[in-house]
Amino acid sequence: MGLWREARPHPQRSSQDKSSGNLRPVLLLEWFLSRIKACWGVIIRKPMFAIVSDIHSNIEALSTVFADVKKRGIKRVYCLGDVVGYGPNPKECLDLIIDKSEWCVLGNHDYAVFYEPTNFNYGAEQASFWTRDVMEMEEDKAQSDKRWRFLGELPMRHTLETRLGPTKTTIDFVHASPRKPINEYIFPDDVYTNPAKVRLLFERIKHVCFIGHTHMPGVFLDEPDFYLPDELGGVYPIIEEEKAIINIGSVGQPRDKDNRASYVYVEENKVHFVRLEYDFETTMKKIYAIDRLDNFHAERLRDGR
Repeated sequence: MGLWREARPHPQRSSQDKSSGNLRPVLLLEWFLSRIKACWGVIIRKPMFAIVSDIHSNIEALSTVFADVKKRGIKRVYCLGDVVGYGPNPKECLDLIIDKSEWCVLGNHDYAVFYEPTNFNYGAEQASFWTRDVMEMEEDKAQSDKRWRFLGELPMRHTLETRLGPTKTTIDFVHASPRKPINEYIFPDDVYTNPAKVRLLFERIKHVCFIGHTHMPGVFLDEPDFYLPDELGGVYPIIEEEKAIINIGSVGQPRDKDNRASYVYVEENKVHFVRLEYDFETTMKKIYAIDRLDNFHAERLRDGR
């Protein structure tokens, strides 16, 4: 209604208004067209969202990523799980993901904290038990319930049917793989050592699937083949004729020999891989100070392994 009130001419017109009566409708029409264009621009704004994964209780890395997301003007953030595990700040990371992300899927470390760790090495298992103890000691009951409810309600898969620029697409979001969403690893070497496995995985998706879990960013194609972000110039264009499984890497514990935090954002039909330096030394010191966390989980942050 406000738009129509602003557009309505004032009932009392001066002699100058009357003499230029033929001009006024033209000006009003131009004004209306500009308003429609502005409103339409809001409606058809570029589809743009960020995806994060494998935070692993690293608040320094996660805060750096969210600062970059804000700087780029990205309003929507999706999370592929493993918010907790390994690192020293599980509560803070959960709070930030709950507050800043639209939704999150279940990772194997989230599962381990809420239920039980399965097939974990000793250090990962102990980190899960320590994380659970820290969360259970929370004195703010409302905040504690909010975190546990979040973990307990995480789905294993999220699917989005949308149009990305010119491309109509169905996107699956899982933590690990389209076949076993929580705990199946898809390694780059699989395209050479186990191509049958990769082809079976592609049979499980309609078009595009975003994953994490291995902490190694890159794009799998159903030839099968694998491309590192650098080989793609840091950008992968989603097209209708090509299936892709896209690993977005890890925010809080990269393992591709690059210690910078990793995430992606999607603008139009292009997936942009982003790497960010963060204060990993602070995270390392926190881990060293906690007896129940393995020092290896600190040292690997420096080397990106």
